[in-house]
Amino acid sequence: MDIKSPEERSKNMAAIHSKNTKPEIYLRKLLFARGYRYGVNSKSVPGHPDIYMRKYNTAIFVHGCFWHRHEGCKYAYMPRSRVEFWQKKFDANIKRDECVRKELMRKKVKVVIVWECTIKKMKKDEEFREDKLHQLEDYLQNEQYSLEI
Repeated sequence: MDIKSPEERSKNMAAIHSKNTKPEIYLRKLLFARGYRYGVNSKSVPGHPDIYMRKYNTAIFVHGCFWHRHEGCKYAYMPRSRVEFWQKKFDANIKRDECVRKELMRKKVKVVIVWECTIKKMKKDEEFREDKLHQLEDYLQNEQYSLEI
């Protein structure tokens, strides 16, 4: 049973946006401050990545742990009401993410997934933030085609 009324739940769900989320904006500001330039929600790239760095041929997706089912993450919980509905929705999200990743790799576009929980920790811990940014910068310079942070 849901602890919120259908009207309250509807209002909450309507407030969730798919573009320009706080974690995306935070990461974009960090990258811009380090001199990186990028496009946002590029329609010319499969999957319309949150950030596309043409110079590095790299698509960056900032994934919400809940919506994209970050394995082992406390934010990727299963709602208690309408479990079948949610499971179907999550399965479709996972399948779409995998199809987009394969399409990008087929086109030789490098893929970076940055999880929401990583962004949350980056905001709290400067040393962790610098470590993750260095990891991303190292990745941009090498020939790997996939990275999850």
